[in-house]
Amino acid sequence: MQPFTKLTGVAAPMPIVNVDTDMIIPKQYLKTIKRTGLGTGLFSEMRYNEDGSENPDFVLNKPAYRNATIIVADDNFGCGSSREHAPWALLDFGIRCVISTSFADIFYNNCFKNGILPIKVSPEELEKLMDDAERGSNATLSVDLEAQEIRGPDGGVIHFEIDSFRKHCLLHGLDDIGLTLEKSGKIESFEAKLAERAWA
Repeated sequence: MQPFTKLTGVAAPMPIVNVDTDMIIPKQYLKTIKRTGLGTGLFSEMRYNEDGSENPDFVLNKPAYRNATIIVADDNFGCGSSREHAPWALLDFGIRCVISTSFADIFYNNCFKNGILPIKVSPEELEKLMDDAERGSNATLSVDLEAQEIRGPDGGVIHFEIDSFRKHCLLHGLDDIGLTLEKSGKIESFEAKLAERAWA
């Protein structure tokens, strides 16, 4: 998993309450178990018209936000079914951070396991960040995970809280497999002792 340390990028405003996982990645894209290629399906029902052409009114189709790496969203982002394809699609598109006042628990946990930083802020802080994100190509935010800070384009700073274990895992790029491999020495030692006992 790619470590998350600092991220400076364009933030796309998504002032929509209850963005669910079916909106993030519709069910027709769930046939694959690959983590790549899902970026084209991200928000597809909002991004594309019925004829397959791009909807010019959708935020990620606007020139200023095509390369967004951060989403600033309204309450309860990632609700709905517990599909891990949702963070896969965000990551494949290039989104590394989602900022909201609240997240659905399963989506929130899945983000950390896939190298995406979900940040919870207060309604007042979200309003300020949403205003920053609506500046188009000037909507650049800087996220520093080590310092737990978000810096806006005008120099304002917002501090955010995060669980220390999850912070450690993101900073070092450790998913569940990576955490297990950190203990490979102890695992090998245990297996060697177990093998000796089996022949005793």
